[in-house]
Amino acid sequence: MVVTYRRPAIAAALLVSLPFVLVGCGPVGGGTEAEQPGRAPAEEAVLKSRERVQAYLDAMAAKDVAAGRSQLCAVLHDAFDAAATAPNGDFADHFEVSKSEITDIRPGPSGQQVSTAVTVTVSKKKATRPLLFTVTRDGLDWCIADERPGAHSPAATPTP
Repeated sequence: MVVTYRRPAIAAALLVSLPFVLVGCGPVGGGTEAEQPGRAPAEEAVLKSRERVQAYLDAMAAKDVAAGRSQLCAVLHDAFDAAATAPNGDFADHFEVSKSEITDIRPGPSGQQVSTAVTVTVSKKKATRPLLFTVTRDGLDWCIADERPGAHSPAATPTP
């Protein structure tokens, strides 16, 4: 009479192969979003976008043209140099940025879109204007790729 031990052998085979299965997929192995070239986790994109735009807003308030320029993508440098201190430029001498704040950050078609509200004082008159910045990844770093008037409407608040 021959006695076979199939169940223990199958269980042992499954236990031995389980780590190899987990390494190939799931939480133990596989590539994460951060490891994929050209992609960054959403948290990093929001953080870097906020940092770049805040640095630009701070440069506007300080009238530090070089610091503002350094936040922009290289492709914008020539246009920035021509317009930054012009009468309607972000760094014009005749107005003061008395307040600025980031109001919203959302993913957009070309990068993160950062909505801001900038309060400008000219001859004791204050005006708050919305500006929308697009921040994108350029090589290994992040930079402002676009600035335009306007902003996103506030995010909808869920009703209880």
